[in-house]
Amino acid sequence: MRIRIVILNLAVTLLLQSGNSFAMGLLEAYEEALHSDPLFRSAVHENEAGQQSAEIGRAGLLPNLSITHSQGINRGTISQDGRSLPLDFNNEVTALTLRQPLLNLEALAGYRQGVTQANSSQARFSNQSHQLILRLAEAYFTALLARDRLALTSAQRDALAELRQVNESMLKRGEGTKTDVLETHSRYSLAQAQVIEAQNEWEAAQLALSAITGKSVTQLDSLKKIFEIQPLQPPDFASWKEIALASNTELVAQRYEVDSSREEVTKSRSGHAPRVDLVASLSRNNAASFVAADRNVRLASVGVEVSIPLYAGGRVNAITKQASANQAKKEADLDAMTDKVLLDLRKQYQLLQSSVLRIDSLEIAVESARLLIEATEKSIYGGIRINLDLLDAQKQLYSAQVDLAEARYNYLLAFLRLRYAAGILELDNLRKIASYFVSDSY
Repeated sequence: MRIRIVILNLAVTLLLQSGNSFAMGLLEAYEEALHSDPLFRSAVHENEAGQQSAEIGRAGLLPNLSITHSQGINRGTISQDGRSLPLDFNNEVTALTLRQPLLNLEALAGYRQGVTQANSSQARFSNQSHQLILRLAEAYFTALLARDRLALTSAQRDALAELRQVNESMLKRGEGTKTDVLETHSRYSLAQAQVIEAQNEWEAAQLALSAITGKSVTQLDSLKKIFEIQPLQPPDFASWKEIALASNTELVAQRYEVDSSREEVTKSRSGHAPRVDLVASLSRNNAASFVAADRNVRLASVGVEVSIPLYAGGRVNAITKQASANQAKKEADLDAMTDKVLLDLRKQYQLLQSSVLRIDSLEIAVESARLLIEATEKSIYGGIRINLDLLDAQKQLYSAQVDLAEARYNYLLAFLRLRYAAGILELDNLRKIASYFVSDSY
C-alpha cells in the first residue's frame, strides 16, 4: 500500500510539469498584458484624451490670432444725365486680428477645470494600472489553482485505479471482499468525473489568462516548496486607513471630480461678469464703390474691448443652479466612495490576516493526512482497519492539499488587494509575489 503515497506525490509533480514547453512566469505575463490587455489599452487612450483637458482650458487664456479675407465682384449700371453708364469694380478686404483676454473669469475657471480634469484622468489611469496588476495576478493564480486541482484529482484517480487492481487481485485469491472492490470502483468513477471537471476548469482558466496576455499559455510557474509568510507592514489597520484616504486612486480621482464641479459653478456664475479683451488688427482694403474710384486703404488699430452681459433670459442662473446641484452630487459620491474603499480595505486586511492562520492550519492538516494514510495502511495489514478507511484517508489528503494550495494563492492575492485598496500597489509588489514561484523548466 505504501507505494500509493509515492505514486500520489509523483503524479502531482509530473502533471504540474507536463504540457507544452512554452512557459510564462508571472512577470512575463504582466509584460505581455501591458501590450495586449484590451481594457488597459483602452485606459491608455482614454488618459491620452483626458490629458488634453488642461491644454483646452489653457487655450482660453492665450491670444487668439485670426485672419479673414473677403473678395467680391460688382457689376451694374448707373444713369447720369440721361445716359446709362456701366459699372465694373472689385472689393478685396484682408484683416489680421489679435485678441488677448485681459479679464475673462469664465476662461480662468475653464483653465482650472481643465487642469483638475487632466489630474482626474491621470488618477483614473493609475487606478487602471493597478487593476491590471491585480487582474493579471487573479487570472494567473486562478489558472494555477485549476492546474493544481487537475494534478491532484488525476493523482487521486491513478491511486484509486491501483488500489482497485489490488482489491480485485485479492478478491480472486480469496483474501479480499466484494465490498472493497465496489467501494474502490465507486470512488474511482467519482474521481474520474472530478478529473473531467478539473480539466474543463483548467482550460477555461487558460483562456481567461490568454485574453489578458494575448498569448496561448500552456505552462505556468509553480510555488516554491518553502512558502514564507511575510510580516504585515504596517501591522495596524489605522495606518492602512490613513494611507488609503491619502493615496487610493479612486478617491484621488473623485476629489479632482469635486474640484472640477466646483470650477464649473464658478464658470457658470461668470456669465454675469464683464469681459475685457485687448484687440489689435491690421487690415487692407482694396475697394471701389459707385461713387468712388479704386482705392487702397491700410489700417492698423489697437484697443480694449469691454463686454458687459445684461440679460440672457435666465440662462446664467439656471446653469449655475444646475452646476451647484452637480457639485453636491459629486461630493455625495465622494463620501459614498470613501465608505466603499474603507470597507474593502478592512475586508482585505482581515482576509490577509485570516489567510495566514488558514495556511498554518492546512499545512498541519496535510501532514496529518499523510501520516493518517501511513497509519491506516499499517492497520489494514494488521487487520484492524478496513479498505474504506484508506479511501477516506486518501480523500482527506486530497481535500487538504487542494485547500492548502487555494489558501496560499488567496494569501498572495490578499497581499496585492490590500495594497490596491490602499492605493499603493506597484510593480515591485508583483515582483515580490513572483519571488514565491519557480519555473518548471529548470
